[in-house]
Amino acid sequence: MFAVIKTGGKQYRVVANDKFTIERLPGEAGDLVTFNEVLMVGSTIGAPFVQGAAVTAEIVEQTRGKKVISFKKRRRQNSKRTRGHRQDLTMIRIAEILTDGKAPSATTPKPAKVAAPKPAAETTDATPDTPMFSAPAGGEQDKLTKIKGIGPVAEKQLNEQGITTYAQIAALSDEDVARIDANMPFSAAQIEDWRAQAGELAKQ
Repeated sequence: MFAVIKTGGKQYRVVANDKFTIERLPGEAGDLVTFNEVLMVGSTIGAPFVQGAAVTAEIVEQTRGKKVISFKKRRRQNSKRTRGHRQDLTMIRIAEILTDGKAPSATTPKPAKVAAPKPAAETTDATPDTPMFSAPAGGEQDKLTKIKGIGPVAEKQLNEQGITTYAQIAALSDEDVARIDANMPFSAAQIEDWRAQAGELAKQ
């Protein structure tokens, strides 16, 4: 028997033991959640939901989607901006499809609650808890916003990770670029462009 559930603004056709990712749900691996917004069970179609139907699932892990790059370039203004985003996801495994108000046979599941999505402008990759780099001794700091593509928000994020001078950015190795790409909302191509610009600014 299959069912169609609604979660995170999307619809999914599911059967028992299906394993897939959906929009982030609160909870930890091993927690059970229940979906009460069931649009269809077998040949029974809801209006809009099927009365007494529910689907339970186990959270397998909290994960994230692939990085999506947004690139904007303005004509005749020599201006461009690149942003990276990785969507928060939850991998689940369907446990049971219940009808007629039946209770789950496993541990009582927690209600599925979907957190309100953040506005696109505020959505960024999670950064490490401790700075990835060591800031220069003596508190030396350059105005990183002079580098095209680095705005006040990006400058603050870089400063928090110990990157405060042109010389530091110019000296980034390919391994450093890959590490920043993996842990911060900046693409490798974007960081390499900053590295080239920082090298010129550091000479001034």
